[in-house]
Amino acid sequence: MADLIAQGGQPAFRWRRVLPPGEMVRLGRDVEHFAVPWDDRISRAHAELVWQQDTLRVRRLTSARNPIYLRGKQEDDFQIKAGEHFVIGQTTFTLSQDRVNVSVDAREPVKQQAYSAKYLQQMQFRNARARIEVLARLPDVISGASSDSELSVRLINMLLAGIPTADAAALVRVREQSDGLGSVDVLHWDRHLHKSSDFHPSERLIREAIARSESILHVWSGEGQMAFTAREDVDWAFCTPILGPACRGWAFYVSGRFSQSGDAVTPASDPTDLRDDLKFAEVAAATLRSLRQLQDLQRRHARFSQFFSPVVSSALAGGDPDVVLAPRETEVTVLFCDLRGFSRQSERSADDLLGLLNRVSRALGMTTHHILEEGGVVGDFQGDAVMGFWGWPLPQSDSVRRACLAALAIRAELERASQQKDDLLAGFRMGVGIATGNAVAGKIGTVDQVKVTVFGPVVNLASRLEGMTKILHAPILLDEPTARYVRRHVPADVARCRRLAVVRPAGLDTPLEVAELLPPHSDDPLLDSEHLAQYEAALDAFTKGMWAEAFEHLHRVPAEDQAKDFLTVFIAQHNRTPPEGWDGVIRLTSK
Repeated sequence: MADLIAQGGQPAFRWRRVLPPGEMVRLGRDVEHFAVPWDDRISRAHAELVWQQDTLRVRRLTSARNPIYLRGKQEDDFQIKAGEHFVIGQTTFTLSQDRVNVSVDAREPVKQQAYSAKYLQQMQFRNARARIEVLARLPDVISGASSDSELSVRLINMLLAGIPTADAAALVRVREQSDGLGSVDVLHWDRHLHKSSDFHPSERLIREAIARSESILHVWSGEGQMAFTAREDVDWAFCTPILGPACRGWAFYVSGRFSQSGDAVTPASDPTDLRDDLKFAEVAAATLRSLRQLQDLQRRHARFSQFFSPVVSSALAGGDPDVVLAPRETEVTVLFCDLRGFSRQSERSADDLLGLLNRVSRALGMTTHHILEEGGVVGDFQGDAVMGFWGWPLPQSDSVRRACLAALAIRAELERASQQKDDLLAGFRMGVGIATGNAVAGKIGTVDQVKVTVFGPVVNLASRLEGMTKILHAPILLDEPTARYVRRHVPADVARCRRLAVVRPAGLDTPLEVAELLPPHSDDPLLDSEHLAQYEAALDAFTKGMWAEAFEHLHRVPAEDQAKDFLTVFIAQHNRTPPEGWDGVIRLTSK
């Protein structure tokens, strides 16, 4: 293993990154990982690097504007070993093979001091301005990091800039384990000056600081105590835990020597000289903890936003989530949507499964988008089906209208896609069932797994209605309470509905009047108000057993209307004569 260390014209312009063995990486001002954004003399992509067999090969790209210097001479293609360096612009790049090894100390520290977070926060900096200038960059350091590894690099650079007396600094983590003996990982480390010796953080110090949730200082040398130095180049070290669930087990580890004059070390007997450094690390840890917690909340909010409408998200933000999400009985409107055509698309896309996955994801994403857009909650996914509901956690007096608008928007988008063969949604159809009634909604599940959903007969009914769309040849079906609301409260220029039939679904004893939800006439001109009236007159006659009259009314409905085929075929199958004991209910034999 080897690291490349970049050091610019200022102490803060620095990073240390691991070179992947055998892989080519690019070095430049605007590259993915080995970026040097502070030096404008370095091109966006300046050189290619390959670390292999203890040697780093560096090749200057032809597009690079400025030369690369090795031992004072311009070189375009060369190799270096550990301890050697090259220069581009104002930045020096050093190859290092010194390693970090967490180890248990062989000797006890001469002095040990614990500092609580509260004590360090109350203590005043002796040189506040320089420290605060570094800390002011911390929010940008965290927000600008694209990954945890990049965050580690930036944090250690900032820590070294804020503690100039430190020799080395590391971001460490103790893994959680049931017996409390999880391993100690070094997420990233660096030092002020390049040395050939390895870095040996004290495992005992790290574990004690995290266990006590306090900053712990160990001093191995003091007045007359040089023989007890744990490492010949280290006089002291401290570890500051980063408290909070967002940084569980994390800590800053910093080590160094006391005041130096040339190569001689002047021992110090008072470890309080390090209190400013401890305070700086504590403030950095507290800031990191707060910002990581904020990021964690933002990530949770982003995950919630996939399932909750903005209205629901606002309710969560303004109250205790355990209270807001607590299961309770309420009236809800449930929409169950199944995307059809998946099996056929699977056959056609057997050699392009990733493409099929992309199309299915697009279809499901479209469905959930319209549910959320109308203030609903996405309650569940079942294969290529989606369940959404309205009326929880906040009451919604217009929940039926919102559910119907979502269903019509899904239908309209699929119809538009069917007109364009290259659209990802082309080839998909849909069936939607909408039902309204009492249910238990909230965070429901077991100890091991919970989810925000809705539970009750109304959910099963919505699913049954969706299944019946294939039998009744209507894309959106409503139960009676939902249809009644639409007739009374939704203008015809927004949505229309017609009663289709009274059926007894397979496995159920109670008859169900089923209605179809239709777009306004301006969006679906096939059926006008007279056609709808003729169909409902046919249904009334059909229910009463007057099938000849019903047949006449059905013939006044356009032949292109597939929903009327359900009654027309049923009448024809029975030779236009109601069976004995006819009660107006059609018994369905399949779900």
